[in-house]
Parts: sequence; C-alpha cells; structure tokens
Amino acid sequence: MKKNVLKKQSQTDWTRVDATKDEDIDYSDIPELGDDFFEKATFVPAKQLVTIRLDADVVAWLKRSGRGYQTRTNKILRTVMETQERPVKKRVGGVS
Repeated sequence: MKKNVLKKQSQTDWTRVDATKDEDIDYSDIPELGDDFFEKATFVPAKQLVTIRLDADVVAWLKRSGRGYQTRTNKILRTVMETQERPVKKRVGGVS
C-alpha cells in the first residue's frame, strides 16, 4: 500500500489558526442558511471500504457501463435494501 506523502510543506500558519477565536472570524460574506436549505438537504451516509467476492459475469456487467461501477453497485444494493425495508401492507384476509 502506498503511503500518502505531501510533496510541499504547508504554508499555513497553523499556530495562528489554532489561536483564532470563533468570534474573531468574519462571516459577513457568507449568507445565512434558511429553512428552505435544510428542507432540501439530504443525508449522505459515510462510505465503508469492504472486500466482496462477486461472480465474474456480474462484475463484467457492472463495468460494461464504464467508470463508476462501484457507485452503481452501491446504488443497486441501496435500492434492494430500501425496497426490503418498506413495511409490508397486509391484504384483506390477513394475507400479505
């Protein structure tokens, strides 16, 4: 595994940044977030690195669409998960 190494030394004065108090930060150029922002906001779950064994033809099918096959795999799995988590509606007569 390749170790991440910074090629350039940071020019940031971290001591000064750490010493800055919240009340000293100028937020005047940043608009406040209104209720409409939070109504439209969505939660994005954190990603977790996993190892999974899939059939070769399944991987080939996913890769056939080009880049982003892992993202497509996640979307497919999420759709199945959300479908199965929906409450099952009982039909008349108690059979679902």
